[in-house]
Amino acid sequence: MMIIDAMTTPNHGSTPLTHLGVIRVEGEDAAKFLHGQLTQDFALLGLSEARLAAFCSPKGRVLASFIGFKRSHDEILLLCNRDILPAMVKRLSMFVLRAKARVSDASEAWLLRGLLGSAVADTASRAEAPWTRVDVGAATVVFLYPAGDAARALWVAPVGTALPQAADLPPGAWLHAEVRSGVASVGSTLSDAFVPQMLNYESVGGVNFKKGCYPGQEVVARSQFRGTLKRRAVLGHCDAALAPGDELFQESDPDQPCASVVQAAPSPAGGHDAIISGQITAFQAGALHLASASGPVVAIQPMPYPLLDDI
Repeated sequence: MMIIDAMTTPNHGSTPLTHLGVIRVEGEDAAKFLHGQLTQDFALLGLSEARLAAFCSPKGRVLASFIGFKRSHDEILLLCNRDILPAMVKRLSMFVLRAKARVSDASEAWLLRGLLGSAVADTASRAEAPWTRVDVGAATVVFLYPAGDAARALWVAPVGTALPQAADLPPGAWLHAEVRSGVASVGSTLSDAFVPQMLNYESVGGVNFKKGCYPGQEVVARSQFRGTLKRRAVLGHCDAALAPGDELFQESDPDQPCASVVQAAPSPAGGHDAIISGQITAFQAGALHLASASGPVVAIQPMPYPLLDDI
């Protein structure tokens, strides 16, 4: 495996998250409904917690990913990529049936900011473990996996709420921090491309293997317990530009791609950093190349967190 030193994101401050939107699920059956649709346990979700969750196809492929939390016992907010939000509102609504729950696009009612570095503790008075949430006035702060040494959190508040007192950051700083955290989000470009473990979701709190059924649950569980998974996610760096969906090749097998870019952002040090999902054997074999076996070299890095050994 070719390794380059991981870079941290030294920025501190906040930035608007215009690439994200908000789905509201409300009603007395909201938690029960989502519990039966997503990979995470929403029935037992506490008011001090948040969840990373995936909505899967019957074949266990991730159609979209969400960060969700309860505003109250009958109101849950799901944050996801805006490019896939309308399709997810429509699809989730199809499964409501007799449940006392309503799914809607609530993006225009909420302000979303990303907090990075010291702005996290400055805003929330402390830093907490990932997927913890606290209320700060009318706002909710959801603590995320860090980007190197830089803490990260989401700030979610009703429109009209005063913004966090933090230096403004360019959106690119947050997008790069998302990549460096190693926690991928799935939008329209790669919808239906990966089972959750191909994105390491079981290792970053994105799958609960003890909950009841949801679409694709049998495939996800079989991948975990039978040890059949042959693809994982890693970090990568390339001097050339990278974009979601880009294919990567090995010199020894020029005819078949062995990996693909899930999420990418320009690096402050030049080039692009990316989250890459691909064959485990390919990551162990040496350098990968962008677009063809003779394309620019993509250097592979380990994830900043350990993979889950046991459930």
